[in-house]
Amino acid sequence: MPGLGLPHARALLPGLAVRPADPAGDARALAALAERCLRYTPWTAAERLPEDTAAPPGAGIWLDVTGCAHLFVAGNDDDGEHALVEDLQRHVAALGYDVRAALADTPGAAWGAARYATSAEAPCLVVPPGGIERRLPGLPVAALRLPEEAVADLDRLGLRRIADLKDIARAPLARRLGSVVRRQLDRFLGAEAEPISPHLPAKPYVEGVRFAEPIAHLDPVRRAAVRLLYRLCARLERDGRGARRLVLAFHLCDGGHAEATAGTGRAVRDPAHLLHLLAPQFEGLDLGFGADAVTLHAPRTDPLAPRQTVHAAAGGPPQDDEALAQLLDRLAGRLGARRIHRLAPFESHIPERAMRAAPPLGRLDWPRPSRLRPLRLLPWPEPVEATAAIPDGPPVLLRWRRQAHRVRRANGPERLAPEWWCDAPSGRDAARVRDYYRVELADGRRLWLFREGLYGAGGDDRPPRWFVHGSFA
Repeated sequence: MPGLGLPHARALLPGLAVRPADPAGDARALAALAERCLRYTPWTAAERLPEDTAAPPGAGIWLDVTGCAHLFVAGNDDDGEHALVEDLQRHVAALGYDVRAALADTPGAAWGAARYATSAEAPCLVVPPGGIERRLPGLPVAALRLPEEAVADLDRLGLRRIADLKDIARAPLARRLGSVVRRQLDRFLGAEAEPISPHLPAKPYVEGVRFAEPIAHLDPVRRAAVRLLYRLCARLERDGRGARRLVLAFHLCDGGHAEATAGTGRAVRDPAHLLHLLAPQFEGLDLGFGADAVTLHAPRTDPLAPRQTVHAAAGGPPQDDEALAQLLDRLAGRLGARRIHRLAPFESHIPERAMRAAPPLGRLDWPRPSRLRPLRLLPWPEPVEATAAIPDGPPVLLRWRRQAHRVRRANGPERLAPEWWCDAPSGRDAARVRDYYRVELADGRRLWLFREGLYGAGGDDRPPRWFVHGSFA
């Protein structure tokens, strides 16, 4: 149940499957489902609850089917509302959702009926026109979308059903419990309008031009592409957005097509820069018998608000990373986007796992190092032969890269155990405990080395091994 602690839940059900919450992903899935409901009405919206109401179990989608029910009449059946709701329930259930659907005169009544007047045996309900006060007064007050505190206050007063609130004067009710109860009751009964913003599909950023006859020369086609690019950037500027990916398609007269694509590291609407990314792909473009149309599409865009360029002291260069972003875009166009990256910190105390490849732009929060470690590591740990005074002590002699070295000083160990939360291999390939030492050799060099494994470790018959992992400046 909601509010139950995870340890308590696992004690009740040891095999409980646990997944991290993803509110952003849930919102995207709900928006996608609302878009699929456009087959029933052009007016759909994912549920957006007022700030003063408690979030109910499950998520809902509003559909205004006014004037659409007759499209679902089958044969001589004149009851299109029942057919629409049943088809909606079957369609959403086929996508893998447990769905309840209700149709009523007001959004509040439909919301309450879907959650409190339906069941697994009867997942659909259609309230006839004018039937709210006859069919739904027996619902609990929670069907009014009230905060939990208001529901608890009404319960203490003995007001547990909507019918208990109908005959109470609105003014005393508002003074005692606040305006939210009065407002939600009026919305439920239809005495107060409830505006709900419909879901608007994403605006496609597409520009195109058709030629009077097929054109096989690249120069006029290139000039047409430039005009389309400037028109598209003007639209992006009006909407406060920038392109992240462009697709320039040439529709050939023989039915084929050719494409030129470009991607950017961040939102851009500078026509000159975008043209610079597309221009290299014009070379060697084969138009065959000619192209009769050209379209420019921006399938991915991001918000891009105007910003003020900050300049350094008088006479200095502008402090702006726009030039760096354009350089990275050009390099990505020539070398490939996957080859342009930088290292970013990763949550791991194993040294070789503490970095991951990240996009070249953006802010990184580097953690402050808590221990003295080398700034750079070897490409991979290099094995060495080591001799220690005691089995678990620091080394006194090393043989590394075919040369013998005497250890002058040693500091450590710093023990790193395998990360138990990661999917590590089992058996002889399992990860082992590491003891790291900082040592200074007789010639002055300082190394960072570790012993992998422990002497006398139970269940592990492999002898410990020594490796050099890095060096200090």
